[in-house]
Amino acid sequence: MTRSDPHAEVRAFLRRQGLLGPGEHAELTPLTGGVSSDLWKVDLPAGTVCVKGALAQLKVAHEWLAPVSRNRVEYDWLRFAAPLCPGQVPRGIVHDGEAGLFAMEFLPPERYPVWKAQLLDGQVDVAAAREVGDLVGRLHSASAADQHSALRFATDGNFDALRIEPFLRVTAGAHPDLRERFAELARRTASTHLAVVHGDVSPKNILLGPDGPVLLDAECAWFGDPAFDIAFCLNHLLIKSIKLPGLAAELRAAAQALADAHARHIDWEPPDAFGERVAALLPALALARVDGTSPVEYLDTAQRHEVRKAGRLLLADPAPAVDQLLDRWAMAGALA
Repeated sequence: MTRSDPHAEVRAFLRRQGLLGPGEHAELTPLTGGVSSDLWKVDLPAGTVCVKGALAQLKVAHEWLAPVSRNRVEYDWLRFAAPLCPGQVPRGIVHDGEAGLFAMEFLPPERYPVWKAQLLDGQVDVAAAREVGDLVGRLHSASAADQHSALRFATDGNFDALRIEPFLRVTAGAHPDLRERFAELARRTASTHLAVVHGDVSPKNILLGPDGPVLLDAECAWFGDPAFDIAFCLNHLLIKSIKLPGLAAELRAAAQALADAHARHIDWEPPDAFGERVAALLPALALARVDGTSPVEYLDTAQRHEVRKAGRLLLADPAPAVDQLLDRWAMAGALA
């Protein structure tokens, strides 16, 4: 959504929702780090909140359009997840569908550092990775058992626009010899409906808080294939092992710990079937982060080549399980 005067619109939203009284002032500070939404820290007389509004055109080099209705989807996910994992999801305060804005709890960065920043700074906490896997697993299991989740998060079009199209179909254009493999993964992902998928389980969206990891930014939420979440997060850890080769063993251990902790919660299907889909999908997502619509920003040209080589090898000849995928990724990196 394009906002002619975003500060005025946010203040009007706050007044309509009773968060800002007559004659009171709100101090708005834009927050950075994401490409899909406008985000503000808002200091109110009663305290500090965070306000978020989705953008129709995401802030990337290529055209990437997505439904702004995802702002409501994210607020719905906050309301779904917060009771299941208190202290590990921001508390949603109020949503305004007409304005396309919602307010949520503000988590101060001095108490809630971003996991991505710590990883890139060389701090690999295997216990934190294990806690992330446990958190995501608990949410997947709870949603799979909830008879209302499938209807509440029937957001197939939203997920297609935000994930399947930019990460799989667009990336296939850069690898025409693997186009059918990408198409097969896109079809299988889109047609698998088992649990509520967060859709952006990335270290940039995970804060390491005093009560464990906190999961943010669920505007891709969808009742679909939970393997996507685990493949998405493991992919980020493996790419960082190429950025930080001296920490490759620690990052591999963190990836394994995350996958193992999550696997303890898989009760909606045979764990082997789940693991096979993770292992099949991850190489495609790795290629997406160098050749898709939203490439990672921290790799140099040689490192991008290493990711591309490992991704192509593992996409053409998929590993049958996550632990074998992790081993083969390490071997591919050593040969690059």
